[in-house]
Amino acid sequence: MLKIKDLVVSYGGVHPVLHKINIDVPKGKIVALLGANGAGKSTTLKAISGLVKPDFGTIELEGKPLNGLTPEKIMKLGVSHVPEGREVFPGLTVEENLKIGAYVNFKKDVVKRNIEQIYTLFPRLAERRNQMAGTMSGGEQQMLVIGRGLMSNPKILMLDEPSLGLAPIIVDGIFDKIEEINKNGTTILLIEQNANIALSVCHYAYVLCVGDIVLSGPSEEITKDKNLMNSYLGGAKGVC
Repeated sequence: MLKIKDLVVSYGGVHPVLHKINIDVPKGKIVALLGANGAGKSTTLKAISGLVKPDFGTIELEGKPLNGLTPEKIMKLGVSHVPEGREVFPGLTVEENLKIGAYVNFKKDVVKRNIEQIYTLFPRLAERRNQMAGTMSGGEQQMLVIGRGLMSNPKILMLDEPSLGLAPIIVDGIFDKIEEINKNGTTILLIEQNANIALSVCHYAYVLCVGDIVLSGPSEEITKDKNLMNSYLGGAKGVC
């Protein structure tokens, strides 16, 4: 579905952040992009969604090039990007936040249907629908931004660090929902520093190390290789 070929991205034209990386996200799968801070994970998602301009390489969704398109056009083609940091609109209610996610397709019947589907997925949001988003807990805000990302009926949902700053029990619940979203038909590209939980839900993973793909494969193969796990995903003598 999503294909990235020889992608190079730099800031200011010097010191590339990404060095000709290649990523393939098959339709209907969860693909994880793993690595330490500064590896280039968030830059990859920003390049896909049009927030940064690649220096070289191609990005295609279902065979259609995304290079050079505006973020709005890329979103209309089916890419939804949920950035890290739970960027809610604090002075708006839960339901108002959700409606903002539908601005590219603001048909009343579609919006109403999508909101009800998100309330079914996240019952806590239904309970808080009239609450100001800024007064919600971190876990509730994470549910909200994921729900907002689904309001555009994306073909692929890109999630940047959904576990960031959350208690383990909340993280488990969020990842249960990520699996459910995928089973309902949405392809997912996931950035996550918690390699263990990401590998437990994804079908395939890529590991970035200082702008290079150093490891890729089915999640079960990466999980079984303890030497690789220790080297690239947080081991005591890790090189990334």
